[in-house]
Amino acid sequence: MAGYNNNQIKPTPPRWLLAELTYSCPLQCPYCSNPLDYASYKTELSTDDWKRVLTQARKMGAVQLGFSGGEPLTRQDLPELVRHARELGYYSNLITSGYGMTEEKIVQLKEAGLDHIQVSIQASTQELNDHIAGTASFEHKKQVAHLVKKHGYPMVLCVVIHRENIHQMPEILAMAEELGADYLELANTQYYGWAHINRDLLLPTQEQFEKAEAIAQAYKEKVAGKMKIYYVVPDFYEDRPKACMNGWGTTFLTIAPDGVALPCHSARELPGLECPNVNDYSIEEIWYESKTFNFFRGFDWMKEPCRSCDEKEKDFGGCRCQAYLLTGDMYNTDPVCSKSPEHGVIGQAIESARVAALAADEKPLVFRNSKNSRGMD
Repeated sequence: MAGYNNNQIKPTPPRWLLAELTYSCPLQCPYCSNPLDYASYKTELSTDDWKRVLTQARKMGAVQLGFSGGEPLTRQDLPELVRHARELGYYSNLITSGYGMTEEKIVQLKEAGLDHIQVSIQASTQELNDHIAGTASFEHKKQVAHLVKKHGYPMVLCVVIHRENIHQMPEILAMAEELGADYLELANTQYYGWAHINRDLLLPTQEQFEKAEAIAQAYKEKVAGKMKIYYVVPDFYEDRPKACMNGWGTTFLTIAPDGVALPCHSARELPGLECPNVNDYSIEEIWYESKTFNFFRGFDWMKEPCRSCDEKEKDFGGCRCQAYLLTGDMYNTDPVCSKSPEHGVIGQAIESARVAALAADEKPLVFRNSKNSRGMD
């Protein structure tokens, strides 16, 4: 473990822990953020291992906890982990497709101390939802949304937006209101993992994006005071990048199902990081001393134009995974930035998606499943 650079201020402790309990999932979403080769990671941390991780991270100061996956409901020990998190003082959030959730499980999780449930729906119609999910799940998801509300949770609905469903924006908004959503996250697809290989089929045109955003903003005014709508803007139509995870190794800590610790959920894709495992090191050692978490802290790693940019303390050069996927060099400025020498690749990606949308023999989506995962190894 190399430790942090002595020229840097000692990093603040993690505040947000994402516990990816499993890569197992009954859905096959073609924009999933799980690794393309997730099927090769067959081991999962035990219940006791996860309890140790939660305890160590909480001792360091982490307060927000997300249980994610895959589908976290496939873990039979989820209520036990929720109970442990409550005893430690976390604010815990279950990030779920809702598939497999029953009223009995909701009651069980409520009694264990779960604070928050976020349910995802893929579209506003059964046909499109079930196609995108690769699983007949639409009616069940709606039932789960009602049950979440019934048992006193805030109804938090997430819909990932892309070219396959962006035309349904008015219906998606109406569906969220009908389900009694307190919060609606309209999360435009970010092109990592499975979304990256499906980008030509998922990336909307700028005209589609702007029209959908206008509809969402108008609806936001209509339901003000009743439902909060968060519209996550897609990177490809911005001229400045977002700060990667609020700054690499500053706020977020992700633990993958096999115990690998990551500064962001896509960091496995970056070469040479040697991501540490919680079975080998404590959370404190990983956060402060590992090469991985110190790799892009501070500004010493930056190339131009980031190094001399007056906005570097705002966006930290953008997303390292996006820079790597689009330019082949994780040290490059995120090409979303108009100051990037490689900014042209964004225009090329947009044009490639436009051409694909017009093609008579449009290629099929690559769905996230074990067969396709093995093929990606």
